[in-house]
Amino acid sequence: MRRPLRLAAGLIAGMLALGACGGERTDNAASNGNGGRLSIATGNTTGVYYVLGGGYAAVINAHLSGYRATAEATGASVENVRRVVSGQSDIAFCLADTAFDAVSGQGSFDSKQPIRALARVYSNYTHVIVRADSGINKIEDMKGKKISTGSPKSGTEVIALRLLKAAGLTKDDIKQQALALPETTDGMKNGSIDGLFWSGGLPTAGIKDLASAMKGKIKFLDLSPYLTKMQGVSPLYVGASIRKDAYGLDADAPTIAVPNVIIVRDTMSNDLAAKLTALLFDYKADLIKVHPEAKNIDVKTAQETGGIPLHPGAQQYYAQHKNG
Repeated sequence: MRRPLRLAAGLIAGMLALGACGGERTDNAASNGNGGRLSIATGNTTGVYYVLGGGYAAVINAHLSGYRATAEATGASVENVRRVVSGQSDIAFCLADTAFDAVSGQGSFDSKQPIRALARVYSNYTHVIVRADSGINKIEDMKGKKISTGSPKSGTEVIALRLLKAAGLTKDDIKQQALALPETTDGMKNGSIDGLFWSGGLPTAGIKDLASAMKGKIKFLDLSPYLTKMQGVSPLYVGASIRKDAYGLDADAPTIAVPNVIIVRDTMSNDLAAKLTALLFDYKADLIKVHPEAKNIDVKTAQETGGIPLHPGAQQYYAQHKNG
């Protein structure tokens, strides 16, 4: 029988704070499948990964007997892959382009990484935002400017460097600031940063705060001119729009989107992987209460992981739920 889960704000905040503390793993809960502690690698504290990761941990704790999950604040995608492979984390949110690089042994990875997907979840939208007084109207104008490319070893950084290349620039052409989102938005507000790259769901809390605090003083760049070159790097990149209502903009902002996947190591037990996959769909309503992007978690599209192999346990779940 499905039990309703009530996610009190205080409980979520406390759990996220606990998860951010991290720590070395002393068990092998993911591979033995007999219960224990599970770590979920998420992202920056004002991003969607962190919020949904906390919600997923709450679902696990309420409905997966014998396991205790915590959400970890991280630099996001590239770091998350490495955490899963090393055993520091058991579950992670990751951009599909980064995860594909990992399983292919390319980009940020020197060899093929032993990760598998549980599900494709929602899409990340690339935000390229500049101060209105920066003189930047397109990425090419960023030359010589102070630009945040996101946390080191993040999916945002991967996309930022690829977009710079698409515009004929490198990181050496800008005054690169490799900063997490909270520090980035602070820099935009105080004028120490001219522009930023960010890849996240809609809305991202940190961007929403920035748009409110600097209304009329920032602008979102149109990324549609770079789509063809980005698709030449990876077919996972698609044209999309940041809805104007997400941040109180005057109009939708044309952009580039990429799917997100939830990944685990290939050594996770099939039984645990199947149960973790099931929780995403059985308790989707509870995840939606945490963040609206969870509405896009759909069993019909979850298997479309863009070349990242599904874990056999996840495959078992989908085989039993072919019709949703």
